[in-house]
Amino acid sequence: MSSDDFTPEPPRPGRPSGGGPEEIPDWVRQLEREIRLGPAARLRIWLGRHARGLRLGVGAVLVLALLAYLGAAGYRYVQRPADPPRAYPTVRPPAGIEATTSASPPPSAGPFDGTPASAFPEGAAGITLPAAKATGGFTAKQVSAALTKIRTALVTARLDRAFMTAKDRERLVRQFAPDARQHVREELSDAEFVSLATRLAPGARLLPDQPRVQGRVTYRATRDGQGFRVLRVTTNFVWAYAFQGPRVVPGDGVVVVHDTLVWEVPHPDDVRSRDNGLWVTDIRSYVANVDCAAIHKGLLDLGKGGDGKPVATPTPDADSLYDPDRSLDIPDTC
Repeated sequence: MSSDDFTPEPPRPGRPSGGGPEEIPDWVRQLEREIRLGPAARLRIWLGRHARGLRLGVGAVLVLALLAYLGAAGYRYVQRPADPPRAYPTVRPPAGIEATTSASPPPSAGPFDGTPASAFPEGAAGITLPAAKATGGFTAKQVSAALTKIRTALVTARLDRAFMTAKDRERLVRQFAPDARQHVREELSDAEFVSLATRLAPGARLLPDQPRVQGRVTYRATRDGQGFRVLRVTTNFVWAYAFQGPRVVPGDGVVVVHDTLVWEVPHPDDVRSRDNGLWVTDIRSYVANVDCAAIHKGLLDLGKGGDGKPVATPTPDADSLYDPDRSLDIPDTC
């Protein structure tokens, strides 16, 4: 377990949540791990005459279930209808113009049944953009263009299966501003890249079912630390993936990723052309029901059982892990 707490910082002006042991299925008794990006790995970008200070803080947190196997991997979900709802820490949405997921979930049965993800829309339908309005010197057209670019990057990072299985990250990296790309390549190591994007471990297989998606997009105009106008966009989504594997109880085979990203798009009149485009200034995440060995490499795979020796460990309410408003402050236990 982690000895230090990781509490998401609030946005700052000017900077780019019954029965005995015999009732608990084997996949609940798993370990999970938290990955954090230390201060030495935070981005410090100075862009010449029109430089902007950029800090990239990455916290990738992996969640624990009710019991864990020693030396094993991944949180596993189990639904216990008899248990009353439990309180868990939540976060307050950032200030600004926002939109939450609005599409309806598909009616058919599938691997997400019995989990909160069954009520989520499929794939990109779960990413609803807020109305584009003129704000802070940005025209409605500029706001719309920025939001569309971010949505495209999210679809590539989390939903594009060709990208998930490719070794080359450039399909995503090239969607950033030219002067941001090299820093994304250098500063996001394999273990940290999972906070930004989904890549599958060798041998991991998703079911044909599209991932389920639920969350929120919020934007506001502000100024960065150098005084330049930026459109600051916060995306907060839960992504649920259905992996191939045995399904005994609800949630078997479902891997959950919850990420919160802060993007900045500078006003084109304030910066050089190479600075114009997408920047990501803060990344925080946790994942659940994953294989620890894979996640150490920044890859997703379904958690696997261990030696069967249970270890009692505190855990949040399982359903809370599917809540976009759940705090990402979760102990390191992997």
